[in-house]
Amino acid sequence: MARYTGPRTKIARKFGEPIFGVDKSFEKKNFPPGQHGLSRKRKKMSEYGTQLLEKQKVKAIYGVLEKQFSNAFKAAARKGGVTGENLIGILESRLDNVVFRLGIAPTRAAARQLVSHRHIVVNGEVVNIPSYSLKAGESVGVRVKSQSLETIQNSLGTGRTARFQWLEWDNKTLTGKFVSAPARADIPENINEQLIVELYSK
Repeated sequence: MARYTGPRTKIARKFGEPIFGVDKSFEKKNFPPGQHGLSRKRKKMSEYGTQLLEKQKVKAIYGVLEKQFSNAFKAAARKGGVTGENLIGILESRLDNVVFRLGIAPTRAAARQLVSHRHIVVNGEVVNIPSYSLKAGESVGVRVKSQSLETIQNSLGTGRTARFQWLEWDNKTLTGKFVSAPARADIPENINEQLIVELYSK
């Protein structure tokens, strides 16, 4: 499956914010990428351009492709309630995202790799599909044979495990629980999902 594997700072600079977390390179060059950098005069972005950029930003944050994102939006629209909030809830329920949120992996890309390489179990069974949608009450843990992996141990050693209300974590068994889909107010990323809803409603 095609995925962007280039410098993440370049993508962050495109959106004007460190969307992948703390980034020293972004702090040094917090201006648009390109040959002319700060000297380039940018035209005022259209409403459509602003909406499209927000969608691209959310896709980059969660590491999903266009078809996956489109399917997530359709599922969000079919649900009752606020479509934008439903969309964020669906993206947050992805297995790779929960592995990242639990602190098992340092980034979503690393979490996706752990899932794909069969290091993660859901309810005790190996699941190697990063887009697997977790349901409330399901457990997510590290496969016993994989618990000594340096990547996992280093990430868990940062003390970042389960600092979100919708997740629980047991450091002894290296198992977490997806308590429920998070409330929109609990998502730390700077996302304006309403712009995405307006984009798809055109």
